[in-house]
Amino acid sequence: MKPHSSAASLGQALQALGEGRLSQIRRGLEKESLRATLSGALAMTPHPRTLGSALTHPSITTDFSESQLELITAPHANAAQCIQELRDTHRFVYSAIGQEMLWVCSMPCDLPADETIPIGSYGSSHVGRAKSVYRMGLGHRYGRRMQTICGIHYNWSLPGLSNEDYFSLIRNFRRHSFVLLMLFGASPAVAASFVAGRDHPLLPLGSDSYFLPHATSLRMGRLGYQSDAQAALNVSYNSLEGYAASLHGALTTPHPPYERIGVRNPGGEYNQLATSLLQIENEFYGTIRPKRTIRSGERPLHALRERGVEYVEVRCLDLDPFEPVGIAESTLQFLDVFLLHCLLSDSPPDTPQETAEMARNQQRVASQGRESGLVLERAGQGVQAQEWAARILEECASIALALDQAESGTPHQRALQSAVHRLGHMEETPSARALAAMRALPDPSFLRFGIERSVLARNLALDVELSPAQLAQWQARCEASLAEQRQREAADTADFETYRVHYLSAEQLLA
Repeated sequence: MKPHSSAASLGQALQALGEGRLSQIRRGLEKESLRATLSGALAMTPHPRTLGSALTHPSITTDFSESQLELITAPHANAAQCIQELRDTHRFVYSAIGQEMLWVCSMPCDLPADETIPIGSYGSSHVGRAKSVYRMGLGHRYGRRMQTICGIHYNWSLPGLSNEDYFSLIRNFRRHSFVLLMLFGASPAVAASFVAGRDHPLLPLGSDSYFLPHATSLRMGRLGYQSDAQAALNVSYNSLEGYAASLHGALTTPHPPYERIGVRNPGGEYNQLATSLLQIENEFYGTIRPKRTIRSGERPLHALRERGVEYVEVRCLDLDPFEPVGIAESTLQFLDVFLLHCLLSDSPPDTPQETAEMARNQQRVASQGRESGLVLERAGQGVQAQEWAARILEECASIALALDQAESGTPHQRALQSAVHRLGHMEETPSARALAAMRALPDPSFLRFGIERSVLARNLALDVELSPAQLAQWQARCEASLAEQRQREAADTADFETYRVHYLSAEQLLA
């Protein structure tokens, strides 16, 4: 597929792609949320057994913490189906967690001391133990507080794309993802417990919170998912081969600071899975990832090398506290338009210099994205952020039209028009609305805002009960997942250390 750069040639590229292809796009969601008490504290209870096994349930699992749910949808033919499945999953979850709620903000609720944040537990199988040890390693490397930050991931595929097509899309996404932070960032403030004992540039907000006045997404800034060690990787997205080689080195080369932590402590308990820069592939942070469904026991990098890219995972989206399930249907429709723009636009190779520019742009937009006149970098030159974003949105018009023609109706055009309007009225962005709501409280507070929005989302979910048939279906899936976990545990006979060494061996990464 040959990319195009002008709005006119984008239309030609769409015509070449064909209306039939657009109807084959599939998208799915992975949504993280902390379980919290009604007073806004982190729930310290174990993952409820009524939700099934976090190891084997296909729709309900946990992320870093035992208190951090991750809800996963199947791939769907349109955004409405994605949102409906996520809404149904929320209703079941709320029916099973009693007097707890799902925290609706990306930045965490009130946290206890770092070392007491509970790490996810997945049972005694080798796979389950490895998942917990990996999380223990994350805690040692980055601190547990950072790992409690939540987001929503968008998995997107278009059948027939080559590895080259997907990496072309990824390069442009990395260049232009600042637009998503400006329009949909929703984390301008944090609880005081999140930054306790840390140096930070934030300003006080009331008695229990901190903020930046023009921030869009502190989650995607220096206080969020960042790693100085990983920044030194300088991963290139010019080809699958180059990308895989970068990760291969990070997964197999010992990293001195992590060697000092050690795989095990003096008592024999595991500190981490490995002493390499990355324990496993999922530790690599990024705004977007190339992905491939893995087989049982297979390494993700091996799957990519052997069978190529299957879909991309968009990872820079904050939870929207004004949406009961964390994201709006119109946001998904805009993402479809945006990702097609990334795919069909000219996408020159990246360079170390441009990669550094993109990192600086992300930091600026995360912390100052609503600031009037904000200047970003492009090819060594300064460019107004809003002007650059407006040009991208203008070029998306033909794509939105084509998607609507493929599906009938005008949802993608409306989603694009809403984005254009929001760009010209930054006070209507989720980050600005959230900050305004916090400041409007008698004692301005991120925590009080989060509690109020979380209670509202909880009540909305509980207002609509699942039918007896739906409830029985969910309960059967949970029981089946628990049975599958027991089977896995019974099947593991070798010792865990043998399993760990084999799974992490360099040979497992090669196609």
